[in-house]
Amino acid sequence: MNNDASTTCRLPPLLLGVLLALPALPCWALSSDNDQPMDITANHQKSAQSKTGAASDPDITDLDGNVVITRGSIKIHADHARIYQIPSGAKDPNAGKFSHMVLTGKQAHMQQVHDGDCGLMTADANTIDYKPLTNLAELTGGVKVVQAGRGESHSEHMLYNTDSGDMEAGDNSATSRVHMVMEPSSAKPAPRTDNCGFPGTPKAKKSAPAAEPKP
Repeated sequence: MNNDASTTCRLPPLLLGVLLALPALPCWALSSDNDQPMDITANHQKSAQSKTGAASDPDITDLDGNVVITRGSIKIHADHARIYQIPSGAKDPNAGKFSHMVLTGKQAHMQQVHDGDCGLMTADANTIDYKPLTNLAELTGGVKVVQAGRGESHSEHMLYNTDSGDMEAGDNSATSRVHMVMEPSSAKPAPRTDNCGFPGTPKAKKSAPAAEPKP
């Protein structure tokens, strides 16, 4: 998966056992989400502290019952969540940050708003494996992703980058299959300047490098 800021979503042919990216439109996720605090609620919580305080031995928190996680425009709902946090005293540049969370449910749900057009992306799956430090979410089991006004994708496995909006679905196994429904193209809405109603200020995106002139 490409994390480069000049990347846009691509639409290859719908084939058996191939990687798929949703429609050919810029699809940046709301950039201010990375700067927002993470708010977590659930019916029951149990924590186990790191035994060594090292980055490789994280604090672990288990959450059960109506788990809700919010970070800017990112919203996650699940029946159960296991969250890994790098100990605050660890000799690591990410000390104190959440490094990994695994969410399960029937189904777990994740949503996020895109920069510019403020379109809503929703994703549902039996398992969502989310790594906030790398902005990568792996969705498994009955995956359905819908981008408002653009289309939807169904598969059993998908990777989603919550920073760039890039998506990949399917694999190279003989039974893998991806199904997508594309909405007809329409006029792009005027960009909003209120950060889509969420806290923070969008960061400027890098432009794609200009093509070199042919000799």
